[in-house]
Amino acid sequence: MESAEKQESVSSSLKENLGFKDYLGFGFGDMAVNFTFASLGMFVVFFYTDVIGISAGVIGTLMLFSRSFDGIIDVVVGGLVDKTHSRWGKTRPWLLYGALPFAALTILLFAVPSSWSEAGKIIYIFVSYNILMVSFSTIAIPYGTLNSLVTRDQHQREIFNLFRMFMAQIGVLIVTNATMPLVSFFGNKQVSWVITYTILSAISVVLLLIVFKSQRERVQEAPKEQIPLKTSLKAVWHNKYWWIATIFFIIYSIGYALNQGSTIYYAKYILHNDSLVGVLTIGYLAPVLIGFLVIAGLFGKYGKTKVMVIGSLISIVGYLVTLVDAKSFGMVMTAQIIKGIGQAPLLGGVWAMFPDTIEYGEWKTHVRIEGLLYSGGSLGQKIGVGLGTALTGWVLAWGHYDGTLATQSGSAIQAIYQLFIYIPVIIYILQIVMLWMYDLDKKYPKIMADLAARKAE
Repeated sequence: MESAEKQESVSSSLKENLGFKDYLGFGFGDMAVNFTFASLGMFVVFFYTDVIGISAGVIGTLMLFSRSFDGIIDVVVGGLVDKTHSRWGKTRPWLLYGALPFAALTILLFAVPSSWSEAGKIIYIFVSYNILMVSFSTIAIPYGTLNSLVTRDQHQREIFNLFRMFMAQIGVLIVTNATMPLVSFFGNKQVSWVITYTILSAISVVLLLIVFKSQRERVQEAPKEQIPLKTSLKAVWHNKYWWIATIFFIIYSIGYALNQGSTIYYAKYILHNDSLVGVLTIGYLAPVLIGFLVIAGLFGKYGKTKVMVIGSLISIVGYLVTLVDAKSFGMVMTAQIIKGIGQAPLLGGVWAMFPDTIEYGEWKTHVRIEGLLYSGGSLGQKIGVGLGTALTGWVLAWGHYDGTLATQSGSAIQAIYQLFIYIPVIIYILQIVMLWMYDLDKKYPKIMADLAARKAE
């Protein structure tokens, strides 16, 4: 009884005086990031295959190779964030100085020189994409790490994460519903994509500057010696929940990338109207946004892991509902809504897993490394999205998809079905297995009580 009271007292002492303005300001960061990241998932393969005319198989291979490179960059940036000390803290200066380069590199991604040979275009795509991913790391990892520095209270972190995910989906909705109409408005040419992403990228700069201005790093550790890289890597190696969270994020991001990347192909070739991509995305994300209003309470009552498992099961049901009539817009829209209901706890909880692994790592190894451990989120996301994007290209290539044709072969249509329905079901089953292994929620109160006791000694 005394132990439980002590844990409750410690939990209360960790709370910060935070409000809507703090949560919203933080959420603008993921909205900004998704002006680029959602575009990579939703449109980049389509842009390269149907606008630039590059083979889907080639694009898939480029995406996979790029992700191997990204993993190294994430770890390097995570380590640099841990070593950053400035009057703005360790994460905020990265947002201040990284916003403009991130925007400029996003625009350049779509500026593939039309006069170049196919080999030249492929080289341009590879180089511009990988430089953008380096820039993405310098934004995403500090931004994610900031969640562990604004408060040490687990529930407040979950609220920060819910606002982050809510605003992220607003960003996705803006991108998916504005991109094609803007491209059409500006002439439906390649330069139209460049103009469109100039507008979206300019907005993202403003949003990142709002995050920089509105947030404070309230978790202040006592001055300590620099942690050697060898010690940091050893601490990561012994943090089993970091590994589980990272692998889960890889699997989850593969499924998310498949859902985003296949939607425009499904709208264009199965429903025969590519403008439906925005409506289908609204059907998917509207339940997510509504779900965020109740998810915090469910997380607090049942624990985020259990609620995320239920969300995975609901999502599987949604994919299976599509099979009732896969060519009916009404049935597909119904399936999108069901999938969206299941997606709410997953999007609401996935990023909240990593701050918990930071506390667990400090408790187990006596080493606190926010940036390096939080790089697992970016690492998992980028590898997963890379694999999902590569898989999209490979499956389309397997089905002999040709973006220059108005009508696709039967095998290409089957490939689109695989991407939009069947493969995601397998992904969700794997997610459930990883969530079953992640039992950190019930251990967290004791971990925080032990850490508080150490600091009081």
